[in-house]
Amino acid sequence: MAGRINDDDVKAVRDAVPIDSVVSEYLQLRNAGGGNLKGLCPFHDEKSPSFQVSPGKGLFHCFGCQEGGDTIAFVMKIDHLSFSETVERLAAKAGITLRYEEGGYNPSHQRGERIRLIEAHQAAAEFYVRALESPEAEIGRKFLAERGFDQDAATHFRVGYSPAGWDHLTRYLRGKGFSDKELITSGLSQDGRRGPIDRFRGRLMWPISDTAGDIVGFGARKLRDDDNGPKYLNTPETPIYKKSQVLYGIDLAKKDIAKASRAVVVEGYTDVMACHLAGVTTAIATCGTAFGNDHIKILRRLLMDNGSARVIFTFDGDSAGQKAALRAFEDDQKFAAETYIAIAPDGMDPCDLRLAKGDDSVRDLVEPRTPLFEFALRQIVGRYDLETPAGRAAALDEAAAVVAKIKTSSVQREVAVQLAGLVGILDQEFVVHRVAQLAHWARNKGGDHQERGGRRGGPQGPRGGAPQQPAPAPGFSGPALNLRSPAHRTERELLKLALQKPALVSPAFDAYGVDEFTAPPYAAVRQCIEEAGGAEQGLADNREYLVAVMDAAPDNSVRNLVTELAVEVFHGRTIDETYAGMQLVHVRLRAVDRRIADVQGSLVRLGSHVAPQDLAAAQNEVWVLQQYAQSLRAHGAAAL
Repeated sequence: MAGRINDDDVKAVRDAVPIDSVVSEYLQLRNAGGGNLKGLCPFHDEKSPSFQVSPGKGLFHCFGCQEGGDTIAFVMKIDHLSFSETVERLAAKAGITLRYEEGGYNPSHQRGERIRLIEAHQAAAEFYVRALESPEAEIGRKFLAERGFDQDAATHFRVGYSPAGWDHLTRYLRGKGFSDKELITSGLSQDGRRGPIDRFRGRLMWPISDTAGDIVGFGARKLRDDDNGPKYLNTPETPIYKKSQVLYGIDLAKKDIAKASRAVVVEGYTDVMACHLAGVTTAIATCGTAFGNDHIKILRRLLMDNGSARVIFTFDGDSAGQKAALRAFEDDQKFAAETYIAIAPDGMDPCDLRLAKGDDSVRDLVEPRTPLFEFALRQIVGRYDLETPAGRAAALDEAAAVVAKIKTSSVQREVAVQLAGLVGILDQEFVVHRVAQLAHWARNKGGDHQERGGRRGGPQGPRGGAPQQPAPAPGFSGPALNLRSPAHRTERELLKLALQKPALVSPAFDAYGVDEFTAPPYAAVRQCIEEAGGAEQGLADNREYLVAVMDAAPDNSVRNLVTELAVEVFHGRTIDETYAGMQLVHVRLRAVDRRIADVQGSLVRLGSHVAPQDLAAAQNEVWVLQQYAQSLRAHGAAAL
């Protein structure tokens, strides 16, 4: 059995891999103020960024779906890995050799399935690249050369060749220690009459990577006439390869997509190569499937999905390409980005265009010109005879139903006006009314379509602080959090100080009881800090202190609240000892006032039935508390 990873090594991995560098492999991050970064959450759909990363603390938190944690937690959730798989993956990235506390190190048993499958694909990619240099692969090199790709291009895109024999790769990977079960599961091999055989044989090979850059599959192009298989053969669905969730070239294009706030969607592997070599380094392609919802999610996170973002679709000019464009338009409203379509003259794809007319023609092709909605409507309207009233009416019926899907009313009206012009109807208001009517019927039929994705305004209030009205924290009993309550607002600020700037509140904070926090969620966080050794633990190593506080959380609800408070910005403009002292005093004063009220209330309820000694003790307690409260009001933090 695999042993547990040494705790010191886990800490070393957590410290060695910056959380912002890991998260930025999956989404674009921008400055959020206060040393934090923000982006669109990868764990739920949203249009305004509520996902924040704190590089200094090594934490992330989404104020929309409440997911949060450290680098390890992020990778575990986004890539569906176990704790040990995640640590091993991050350790490999950081060049750290892990120690296991029980038993010897046996990679075939101790490394998780996902990591093993990715390692198999990496080994396969290296095998295919070397095979492209063999005499047998001359047909593959010729194929690339005829399309304008030299050896440097093949190396850059890691293009390879799968030998035509039955089990060349299978035998190679067996020699690397991979089991037959792993080879079948990976999709690199398939069952034959006498055991596993290679899935890909005699083909040109393109490695397909995920957003993080790990190879998860391959695309294989037929080269020989005696190959009875399809023109393109892709990796089947596996635990690490879902064709609806991968985009070829995303590992190479993601940084430029985020930087330029622009993405170019092409149809094939060679089109991606041609675009990148021509200087269009934001080009990506789907892998044997239509562009769909999961692809949109990937691009939205990289684009930050703002109004200045651009997505340009390039499709062949044939009927299949036009159908692809119409399918893309169906999903157009899931982008905040503006979408365009680019069709090359003579229906050439980017690869053919580069070969025929050079790099400049490819760069010119993808300059945004025709909005996707305009192209889609022209395709619909073009199927009807607009010279007849019946043809115009039929074209309007079909096209208006498409325009009605546009969610933003102002955009919907603008497109409806353009539709009137395309169809040749002079009464624009009639068309606008018809579209609005169809949209109304669709809403009533489908119910109240509310946008998913949490709060549109993100996590910050008017001054960049906490949300003004957060939802009740899950898993807690007692009243919901209400930041209009001065008590709740001050308790929240004090806990943020204890987590983010413990030096400002120590050692006074550690003398505060859990019962001094009136909101049950905040009391739970206070308990976690106590179990982690108190805020003073954060003076030596703030990251380890935060990890200890999260580890002390009894459930995900409390853990997520800890990460939320650890990354949220403060209400105050200047966060110093004076500000911290104010929060300490206010929380303590309210606790003292509550205790005075409780004692006095008990005396009133008991009336003449209270024993003389109990009455004296209670009156003395009230007097002491009143003196303490008076001192706090007069001297502030100095009286603590």
